[in-house]
Amino acid sequence: MSQMILESPQTSNTSGRKSLALVLTLAITGSAIYGLSNDNSPRLEIDDKVTGSPTSRAVTAANAFLEALDDKQKEKTLFDFTSGKKSNWSNLPASFVPRNGVKLGDLSKDQRALAFKVLASVLSKSGFQKMIDIMEGDQRLLDNNPGKGGKGGGKGGGGPMFGSDLYFLAIFGKPSETQPWMLQFGGHHLGLNVSIVGKHFILTPTHTGSQPALYKRDGKEVRPLGLENDTAFKLVNSLDEKQKAAAILSSRPQQELLLGPGRDGRKIEAKGIKGSALTDEQRTMLLDVIAAWIDITEPDSAALRMAEIKEKVADTYFAWSGPTEKGSAAYFRIQGPSIVIEYAPQGSADHIHTVVRNPADDYGVGTAKDMK
Repeated sequence: MSQMILESPQTSNTSGRKSLALVLTLAITGSAIYGLSNDNSPRLEIDDKVTGSPTSRAVTAANAFLEALDDKQKEKTLFDFTSGKKSNWSNLPASFVPRNGVKLGDLSKDQRALAFKVLASVLSKSGFQKMIDIMEGDQRLLDNNPGKGGKGGGKGGGGPMFGSDLYFLAIFGKPSETQPWMLQFGGHHLGLNVSIVGKHFILTPTHTGSQPALYKRDGKEVRPLGLENDTAFKLVNSLDEKQKAAAILSSRPQQELLLGPGRDGRKIEAKGIKGSALTDEQRTMLLDVIAAWIDITEPDSAALRMAEIKEKVADTYFAWSGPTEKGSAAYFRIQGPSIVIEYAPQGSADHIHTVVRNPADDYGVGTAKDMK
């Protein structure tokens, strides 16, 4: 048996500060228990000694979750694979933009544990941890803005804004090892769309965000998007003056995601410095930036995806807007034949929006077509 442990944000009370840990214990071949604990040493451990293919494990986890739901919950959770509601994801709070799926806050402890088990089955360890860190950041927004949280949400037009209860899980299609299906999970600053087509786990389109961009858990710094930030600043600061002239589009950071939620099918011009104008070492750095997103998903599938991107790295562009001093608020974009990534600070380095897309395979449509 292995454990996934998330320490929740410290919450204020009349006697001072206290902290609790949200504990998710997973036995890949056994039962799952979710509850509260006083264990303040957050960690994520997933048993590597599991049987079956990644796809079969995801199917098993999804079916176990669905079997634990009542009829009303299933009705909220299940959609046809071809449903147009796939595009109903966002970075905004669920009180502003209604989400597909069943709300975590409406699930029992056991159901919630099974929901997390489904997510763990389609994500890497680091990807699962990133998801948890983003949700915990949102819980901290709730704790710092108690009038903006609580029960409810997801109906649009007002209501609670923040908190780890306000995330929603939906399944499009029937979980299958041979037919395409998709898992959608999201709330404030998180919109995961993972399409499963045979052995392929397609992450696009997906939004990851962070506010705050840095907080402390048990005295240690947590930066949900720290890897994305650090690898990009390392790359831009490796450029010589001629390369910077090509890569840097503006001294002021762009705040808008050009291909963010609600912009399916939009095309933008590739700008910046082309991979062919980078040194071998810099192209490796560019791949490191890209991997910060690709590695969110199931490891075997992520490795195949990175190999595909590496083949076209010479045709992949890197563009920058804003200062280049580490810690500054700066926008960057990566655009290649099968990948677009945007990273956009929202007025400060402490509030970040990002998106990753594959225009030819968002929602797994390209892979599903190829497998017919």
